[in-house]
Amino acid sequence: MKALQYRAVGAAPEVVTLPDPEPGPGQVLLKITAAGVCHSDIAVMSLPAEQLSFPLPLTLGHEGVGTVAALGAGAEGFAVGDAVAVYGPWGCGSCSSCAQGKENYCLRAAELGIRPPGLGAPGAIAEYMIVDSTRHLVPLGGLDPVRAVPLTDAGLTPYHAVKRSLPKLVPGSTVVVVGTGGLGHVAIQILRATTAARVVALDVTEEKLALARAVGAHETVLSDAGAAAAVRELTGGRGAEVVLDFVGAPPTVTAAGAMVGVEGDVTIVGLGGGTLPVGFGALPYEVSVASPYWGTRAELIEVLDLARTGAIDVHTETYTLDDAPKAYERLHEGRVNGRAVILPNG
Repeated sequence: MKALQYRAVGAAPEVVTLPDPEPGPGQVLLKITAAGVCHSDIAVMSLPAEQLSFPLPLTLGHEGVGTVAALGAGAEGFAVGDAVAVYGPWGCGSCSSCAQGKENYCLRAAELGIRPPGLGAPGAIAEYMIVDSTRHLVPLGGLDPVRAVPLTDAGLTPYHAVKRSLPKLVPGSTVVVVGTGGLGHVAIQILRATTAARVVALDVTEEKLALARAVGAHETVLSDAGAAAAVRELTGGRGAEVVLDFVGAPPTVTAAGAMVGVEGDVTIVGLGGGTLPVGFGALPYEVSVASPYWGTRAELIEVLDLARTGAIDVHTETYTLDDAPKAYERLHEGRVNGRAVILPNG
């Protein structure tokens, strides 16, 4: 089969030919219909060798949907031909977090060497993929694979972040979305579908802000040195109840702290390396700062249910597997409008 691999530290990903995989006991072989491209992959490929926690080469892709091609011995709950989405943050399945469906916060994954597909285990940007357990599959339920595949991360991650702050997103409240790309433009739609809050979107170009307005942002502000003051002005000086930072770079994280209001939430989702000091006087009173990771399996089911209502429409660009390296180039250059999707068998 063909697959896209990150093969050496600092090298560009390349398309290679590998043996077709076969499922072992309890495993599932998927024929991949669509696979997502994510900034997290670029973050991984930017790490120096001493910070890589898994061996190379690595087949990329932690967002995947496909059809069941074969079941290993003892794998139950699905049949050959079923259309499924892959729940990516694999855990041990038995610790207290996993028992609650929070495999994204598995307490033993590191100890046991369990890694997500595309982020340590072989991923979805390939013609076929092994899924370790049927519990990491969710029925696609008639959703279009290209539109649905980004929901496994670019939908699930912002949904998890938004859900944390739902009690504060009441009528009259303001939520700021920093970064309106792959995750941010989905977050705006989730906020509009699940809350009555006013949504203010920040990004660095008018083109990206136009996308934010198209998917439901009430207000847009250029993400520059004046952004925090602009948000303060929009909120009558109070600041926002919730700030969701999908960039996470030092300037955006600093701005998030400057635009959040008393008892507000700052949620840092992006992997830009920014940190926010927490302590008395550093932020408005009782501000909560969090850096969540992905989401639960139950939340992925909820995201797909929300998509079936038509509330989420992910903007996508599609590429063949042979053109997958070009998708990463465009993403690195900030030229992907929404989410890039690879069609390995298209």
